[in-house]
Amino acid sequence: MSTLHKVSPGSAGVLLIHGLTGTPNELRFVARGLKAAGFEAECVRLAGHCGTEADLLATGWKDWYASVEEAAEELRKRVKYLFVGGLSMGAVLAMQYAIENPDKVDGLGLYGTTFFYDGWNIPWIWRNRNLISLLVPFVALGLGRGKRFMETSPFGLKNERLRQAISARMLAGDSEAAGLPGNPWPSLEQFYRLSAYVQKNLHRIHAPAIAVHAREDDVASLRNVHLIERRLRGPVETLILADSYHMVTVDQEKAALVERSVDFFSRLVARKSIRAKRETPDSSLS
Repeated sequence: MSTLHKVSPGSAGVLLIHGLTGTPNELRFVARGLKAAGFEAECVRLAGHCGTEADLLATGWKDWYASVEEAAEELRKRVKYLFVGGLSMGAVLAMQYAIENPDKVDGLGLYGTTFFYDGWNIPWIWRNRNLISLLVPFVALGLGRGKRFMETSPFGLKNERLRQAISARMLAGDSEAAGLPGNPWPSLEQFYRLSAYVQKNLHRIHAPAIAVHAREDDVASLRNVHLIERRLRGPVETLILADSYHMVTVDQEKAALVERSVDFFSRLVARKSIRAKRETPDSSLS
């Protein structure tokens, strides 16, 4: 699908948010595609990320969200229309921003949205929602300190060459480039608190959204995207990818994701621009 037009410089911006234990590199390819179409595009680094596990444990979901708020406000100063998107937990944080700032978000890009860790490669303990709901309060009290849920192959990537490159850097400790190899239990507890809050408030989101998800997502099943389709009050366009795993922004169909996203955001800009012109009084008649 081709874009309707290239947006004029400075008219629209997209803030992109990475996932839990991830890095802005997860969104670099998407950002480049958006910039080529005329959008301002920024990849935020969440508080506590791209460093050590101790750095991450020193933060919680409200700190991660504060990073989003700060970056969104800075980007909004430079553009007329603001779109917010994210990968995995980043998509949940994007929706959190839309819930808290309904008049500031013109559209959402939700990629591999993760409310639940329930993909085919997730151990049963993390897929059992009843067990998780019982476990979360105890983790908050200190249970599981020092424990972590370690990622395993395929690491969200169907592209084998890319999987080998990224996993090698991640397992070698290069968190700046590839993120941490495991999710500390306290950080997962914070994630589930964020997820629960956003789920309860999805009905407050009226902004249009595009949801891109892999049919064979190894981390988050299609149930996550179906929840978006049912609960959001604004229109939702869905793109299901057949040859990718969880990391849809970097995996085998990333170009299709960028093309649909550019088209989606461009159409919204065009509609809003036309509406703004209609609502602006014609000075020549005064």
